[in-house]
Amino acid sequence: MEKALSDNEIGRLRQMLEIEAIRQLRIDYSLAMDLRDIDALIKLFTDDALCEYGPYGSWDGKQVIFDNYKATFSGDLAAPFTSLHINTNHNVEILSDTTAKGQCYLTDIVTHVKADENPILWFALYDEEYRKEDGQWKFARTSLQFFWPERHAQPPYA
Repeated sequence: MEKALSDNEIGRLRQMLEIEAIRQLRIDYSLAMDLRDIDALIKLFTDDALCEYGPYGSWDGKQVIFDNYKATFSGDLAAPFTSLHINTNHNVEILSDTTAKGQCYLTDIVTHVKADENPILWFALYDEEYRKEDGQWKFARTSLQFFWPERHAQPPYA
């Protein structure tokens, strides 16, 4: 006969499910961005979200975020998968039933360059805060710390 899970194990499993939902949020973000599906992308943010993107500026509020993504992904970057946002090492800490924070690495590459050109655009780190609204985790703040080829990082990453 199988032993029933303890209350502690059930709590840990619930926390793992929340962490996995946040990791899926990050995957959904990268896919929507790479597809240039800005309508899907913007749904992943809270209304009062803040994006701190170093050389690209700080974008405060959902409408500003939407408008800036539309403007950014134009010209050479307009077509789907002309850039790929590869995320790894996603660390998530649940702070409460509705808040969490996390970090993950970003390798940002572009596919519209010639085969003999370097496709790496950035090595960076997302430093983020998440909020659960209506049962869904969303980005409340995302701060991109750029490390290469130019350094645009804030403490504690500077």
